[in-house]
Amino acid sequence: MNILNGTIEKLTVSGSLTLINLKVQHLPITAIVIDTPKTASYLKIGNSISVVFKETEVIIGKGNVDQISMRNKFKGVISKVESKELLSKLTIDTSVGKISSIITTNAVKQLELEKGVEVTAMIKTNEIMLSE
Repeated sequence: MNILNGTIEKLTVSGSLTLINLKVQHLPITAIVIDTPKTASYLKIGNSISVVFKETEVIIGKGNVDQISMRNKFKGVISKVESKELLSKLTIDTSVGKISSIITTNAVKQLELEKGVEVTAMIKTNEIMLSE
């Protein structure tokens, strides 16, 4: 699991869903949860919160990734690649800390991902979990 610390900046409620705008250090992050400030006491502007996401939910981009719908993006440099026959684990050093991603070894080869390569780690809004 990847775990980062963030602060809630804005809440947008629609029915039983809440879109949460957070800051993780200087980076804006969004998450969506099936809860509202009425049903979950942790949903308060200014609250510190853990931002949690699985390694298998981290998508890796190389080059320009500006024109895609994913808003949660962490630019960084690969510091470690651990490859097996089917899957590889990448460790990326970003401005908010280390982020791990598990992708196919074929993708690692096709994108020529290795230590020292600049990449963007991306996570869909609905794949982020929050924890007090």
